Amino acid sequence: MKLWDKKNSGNDKIIEFTVGNDRLNDLYLIKYDIIASISHAKMLYRSNLLSEIECDKIIKILNEMLSQAEAGKLKIDKEFEDMHSKIEFTLIDKLGDIGKKIHTARSRNDQVLVSIQLYLIDELNSIKKEVKSLFDLLINLAKKNKDIIMPGYTHMKAAMPSSFGLWFSAYAETLIDDIISLNSTIEIVNQNTLGSAAGYGTSFDIDRDFTTKDLNFKTLKYNSLACQISRNKIEKNTFDAIGNIAFTISKISMDICLYSGDEFQFISFPENITTGSSIMPHKKNPDVFEIIRGKCNSIQNLSNSASLSSTNLPSGYHRDFQLNKGKIISAVNDIKECIQILSYCLSQISVNRKILEKSNYENIFSVELINEMVLKGMPFRDAYLELKSKLSSGEIKFPKTVNHSHIGSIGNLALDKIVLKMKDKY
Repeated sequence: MKLWDKKNSGNDKIIEFTVGNDRLNDLYLIKYDIIASISHAKMLYRSNLLSEIECDKIIKILNEMLSQAEAGKLKIDKEFEDMHSKIEFTLIDKLGDIGKKIHTARSRNDQVLVSIQLYLIDELNSIKKEVKSLFDLLINLAKKNKDIIMPGYTHMKAAMPSSFGLWFSAYAETLIDDIISLNSTIEIVNQNTLGSAAGYGTSFDIDRDFTTKDLNFKTLKYNSLACQISRNKIEKNTFDAIGNIAFTISKISMDICLYSGDEFQFISFPENITTGSSIMPHKKNPDVFEIIRGKCNSIQNLSNSASLSSTNLPSGYHRDFQLNKGKIISAVNDIKECIQILSYCLSQISVNRKILEKSNYENIFSVELINEMVLKGMPFRDAYLELKSKLSSGEIKFPKTVNHSHIGSIGNLALDKIVLKMKDKY
């Protein structure tokens, strides 16, 4: 069934090409399309475009469909282009002419837009919860391991003393930035576009303020054309927000791959988290973290893809926008899965308490010796040059302790303040 059906429109090749994966993608969105349709029906009644009896009958069928959708039992058969045609066909099939009235004062353009928005509001808030759970885990790991020293690296060279507390809490605080980005995107998405029709409104005197309140949108997107222009911008902002999380998660995963390697051995995981080799029995491969890294790197590219798909398009709706529907659903599913599996693995991490027993890490304490000389009155640069000249002699005895006390250092992680910052932004 095609809502736009006209004579001589039965070219199956064209139809299947333009439909693409909509039937599959719409299974994630149909619940929200039904919810928006219920609100639309209520609004039509308030605007005297439906009688009370007609409205009640439509809502009854829509609620039945909603229950099916929430139970995962509502299918979009091949005879339908998309979720919109499925919903309208069902109403017409069960209610006859009454069902034909549901599409008054709207277009598929604002239907799909508001469905994506409602979906994203739910999913972005769900992602926030997953990020917060990972944050809490990292904070707890930082507390547990705050006094265990590890080498800190610059340019892939051992540089200065760090700690597992510093490492874990660094990523915890970085996740706060990702929460801020999520909040900003939710703010953009949380504007009602229903009633914009195809971007140019309708001659019916509809009540868009009602649907805004009924659907729990924070505000109304007032200009009907601005509503349609926001399509793909919403997706791009979502890709940016999810991409920021992916950036953080990818970097954690890279660190894990590196630090669990045989040359480092800073951390380890149970065998049931690692994978083996088909020919090398000793191998414990970090496959799960490599896949997380790969998926997250792919997610980060989606923002650019969204930009390119709408580059130089004039105002108004274009079918190009459809191509990002599946990508946004996949990105949402992938980032949630990556956060969950990373959290699962990190909850079982073991840290090496004896890293500094290796002699090759002695030099990371060189700055500590310079600082001691500075405290005794020597200018920093003179102290630096004097120590540098002695490094090759092998006569220097390095300390194995550090006395960092400033806020944010390994001796003063300020975990309580990081927790408060997250509480403020979350």
